[in-house]
Amino acid sequence: MRFPNPVLPVQDLTLDDFDYDLPPELIAQTPAADRTASRLLHLDAQGGLHDRRFADLPGLLRPNDLLVFNDTRVIKARLFGEKSSGGKVEVLVERITEPDRALVHLRASKSPKAGATIRLAGAFDVTMLGREGDLFDLRFPGPVLELLAEHGQTPLPPYITHTPDTGDDARYQTVYAREPGAVAAPTAGLHFDDALLETLRAQGVRTAFVTLHVGAGTFLPVRVDKLSEHVMHSELYTLPQATVDAIAQARAAGGRVVAVGTTSVRALESAAATHWPLRETRGDTRLFITPGFEFRVVDALITNFHLPKSTLMMLISAFAGMDPIRRAYAHAVAQRYRFFSYGDAMFIER
Repeated sequence: MRFPNPVLPVQDLTLDDFDYDLPPELIAQTPAADRTASRLLHLDAQGGLHDRRFADLPGLLRPNDLLVFNDTRVIKARLFGEKSSGGKVEVLVERITEPDRALVHLRASKSPKAGATIRLAGAFDVTMLGREGDLFDLRFPGPVLELLAEHGQTPLPPYITHTPDTGDDARYQTVYAREPGAVAAPTAGLHFDDALLETLRAQGVRTAFVTLHVGAGTFLPVRVDKLSEHVMHSELYTLPQATVDAIAQARAAGGRVVAVGTTSVRALESAAATHWPLRETRGDTRLFITPGFEFRVVDALITNFHLPKSTLMMLISAFAGMDPIRRAYAHAVAQRYRFFSYGDAMFIER
């Protein structure tokens, strides 16, 4: 993995600067037996690496630290169907825009035109209204969320090869998920269970929430070589006033803001880039975090391992430094950590 000097400006960074070699067998296809049974690679503030278990997390946090979780809920966003011509169609809902309307990714041998009808799940028909860029605007015959809950599939990432089952319906969801709208899980949160959360609260660690509805764009490859030419995908987020207040209280008490997942980082730092000092914020973010970014809110990060050349590799390299991340990932590969959504985690201190 080749990383340049961390002071290089973004216009000099390329995709190859965020590449690494990953043996395919290290891509986790199923979750650990228990949520907290995964491994945890601790990258400390001095650049040291420590092999731990996720159940060790309480020992790494301090009273008055604030854990900020993303409470988005994964919807059963994938549907299969056919056009009136009989051609097969795969639909992945990206964003629900009205109760009976959604923007979707659509795969078919030939794209349907406006006015076309598509039969989904052998159960109901949707109407194609038009296109917005790469997305298709579909009208459903009833509430989208209800139809997805009854007929859709959990949208596992493309690198997980099995057909989703009831086990995935439960485990590809955080225990605190409450705001439906994501088509990918905020996977750092998958390691927490209710018992661990209660242990943390009992030792004085505080909790707060943001909402960022993770889109399928999180899995899309960066298609340009120079980072300065990349256009980041858009995601809807909310920073509630209660979390703004919790951050202020943690700071006043000497605690750290610990983001659970890169999606929590994006929500917090997007809000900070929009309004400073922080205040309640809701909107779309296209924030692209690369080395040189000035973090205003987040002091530490819990995150899974990310795909080579991905925008999330760029984010964690901005957070921890490019060389420390290079060393951490080389160590994780050598020690046979499990990678990606169902894999192991990191705890990164700045």
